[in-house]
Amino acid sequence: MEILSQIFAIIRKDLLMELRDKQVISSMLVFSLIVVVIFNFVFEPGDSQTKLTIPGVLWVLIIFAGNLGLARSFGREREQGGIQGLILCPIDKSYIYIAKVIVNIFFMMLVEAITLPIFWVLFDMSPDINFPALLLVLFLGTTGFAAVGTIFSAISAHTKSSEVMLPILLFPVSVPVVLAASKSTAKILAGSSLGEISGWIKMLIGFDAVFLIACFLLYEYVFEE
Repeated sequence: MEILSQIFAIIRKDLLMELRDKQVISSMLVFSLIVVVIFNFVFEPGDSQTKLTIPGVLWVLIIFAGNLGLARSFGREREQGGIQGLILCPIDKSYIYIAKVIVNIFFMMLVEAITLPIFWVLFDMSPDINFPALLLVLFLGTTGFAAVGTIFSAISAHTKSSEVMLPILLFPVSVPVVLAASKSTAKILAGSSLGEISGWIKMLIGFDAVFLIACFLLYEYVFEE
């Protein structure tokens, strides 16, 4: 219970900071909406070729908007001297990682929840799909991306060009998660059931578990450096 209360305290601190300045949500949401509008003009809604590109467009939106949020995750701590405060906290540094991952997942899922209905309408997508399966894939893909992105955000925060360094480190490592998520999304939008994409779902769960465990074990050394 003490560990949970410590994790919750860090989560609460990040949420209160975001409610005060709204830097993360606003930047991610504006970027997402701009991408949706631009791609809506580029592709013809309802066209058969457009339907093939929708999963890729959706995940391009998610990963690039997520990158903006992850960059601010520790960039804001660095600017306000919060990193030194976190280092001095009487808590295992790996639990700081857990708190940061939860916050990043929350921000990404919140932006997805706002953007997805607009995306759906502008691209004239069919409502006859398996929404629970799609939401599961979005959650698993977002979790894997945030798990890797949080530790790389901590690494890049100590560099002079953190905004450039983060995507260089993050995107190559997150390719398996993004690939599995986009393939799953494509099959769901094509009308496949959850059982038919169970292989991709298991792959996503496996990548998420590996990334979360590895980053949890390594975070203390990365953070203190």
